[in-house]
Amino acid sequence: MTKKTKAIFLGLCIIGSFFIYCVFYYSNMLKNAPYRFSDFEYVSIQYGLPDSMLNSYNSATQDYQYLNKDNKVIKTKLKLRDDDLLFLHRKAMEMGFWNVDSDMTTVRKDSLEGKDVPRYIVEYKYKEKGKKVVLDADYPGNQKMKDATKTTIEKILEIINIASAR
Repeated sequence: MTKKTKAIFLGLCIIGSFFIYCVFYYSNMLKNAPYRFSDFEYVSIQYGLPDSMLNSYNSATQDYQYLNKDNKVIKTKLKLRDDDLLFLHRKAMEMGFWNVDSDMTTVRKDSLEGKDVPRYIVEYKYKEKGKKVVLDADYPGNQKMKDATKTTIEKILEIINIASAR
């Protein structure tokens, strides 16, 4: 063997073994991921004032209830496509929804009693795990967690509005 052939062989052995290790490591990591779309069951959202929560959607039951402009509660069935659900799953993963606090509510005092602040309850349910987050719109806590949850909520509502317009 020439010196050049030995160098190529050594390089291929190092690069090849590194590539095999990466494939083995990351395939196991992805296979054991805590929130996989293959285990996805449903996404659910409720929003409104804390005492009424008239707006809701559940992708498992396809029940969609909302308050229209005339203050009438409309109940209908709305089916989201698998692509829509995959988008919502990926958006939640991208925003770090799994790492936010479950309770992001504001403690109400008597002086704030007349203040109407919307509340959102979002739940992602998987076969073995799930994540449920309760968020008040005026939550004063960690801004990054609040933004991640708000963006996830906005995307869910956007997909629901697009699906209802079809």
